[in-house]
Amino acid sequence: MTDILTRATDHVLRNARVLERRRFEFLFGSGDADAVLTALRPYRNPDGGFGHALEPDCRAPGSQPVTTLNALAFLDEAGAMHGDLAGGVLDYLVSVTAPDGGLPFVHPSARDYPRAPWWQVPDTYEGSLVPTANILGLLHKNKVEHPWVAAADAFCWRRMDAITETHPYEALACLALLDHHPDRDRATALAARLGDLVRAGGLVRLTGDEPTPDGYAEGELQHPHDYATRPDSLARRWFTDAELDASLDALEAAQDEDGGWPVPWQHWTPAIVHEWRPWLTIDALLTLRAYGRCLSRLSGT
Repeated sequence: MTDILTRATDHVLRNARVLERRRFEFLFGSGDADAVLTALRPYRNPDGGFGHALEPDCRAPGSQPVTTLNALAFLDEAGAMHGDLAGGVLDYLVSVTAPDGGLPFVHPSARDYPRAPWWQVPDTYEGSLVPTANILGLLHKNKVEHPWVAAADAFCWRRMDAITETHPYEALACLALLDHHPDRDRATALAARLGDLVRAGGLVRLTGDEPTPDGYAEGELQHPHDYATRPDSLARRWFTDAELDASLDALEAAQDEDGGWPVPWQHWTPAIVHEWRPWLTIDALLTLRAYGRCLSRLSGT
């Protein structure tokens, strides 16, 4: 059978945007970080945030918190969180922060543009853990100091401490923060409680018989490997070795014949399938590699 990474390479070369091609070359080939940054730069706006459908489910040109989150994740991946392309991001975050100290999931600037049905502009301007905790986790990971960090930290702990039930994307956002928060004792305790909520709430696919939560597409329910993307994640403690091995087996088996991984949520416009699949393929490969399930690099590079 053709190697997982080789098949994925063919998929990326056939289908990916320039940005995902450059990320793939950097992560699995002989590409360099500068090429990733060059491909990312056109998505940046003068306000310091990122837009222009970098996140395929929002086609708005203006900056969005979730879109900026994804840009920061790519900058972190490339080791460029302190470089010039990240300059101005904190100013942007300050400019769109809600009075409660958090970032909204969808900024109203997206109102008049095509976007996924779940990208709804809320009636009230308030913070969400999804962009705020994810972004804060990246800033803590890279030891970024700024007044916004303290305010966002207070918002996130206030919201996380109050959680009695959650949903998969909120749980993932909390993990992104807890895995890198400097207060390790508090982060570890909260992560353990969050894991109990995820398992008790049926928010993870363990047997294959779990019902899909309301509002989610069939197949969108998270697997153990989606929460514990790396062995050093706090979420690794949520699952037994057998549960995680079965999850990784399922991840390997989900690779399509064309070498890419499928988009598990609603395909609300054809473009998102083409743009998300290479992105999700890179994510899948990174998880498999973290657990020793695929080659570190393409042979000969």
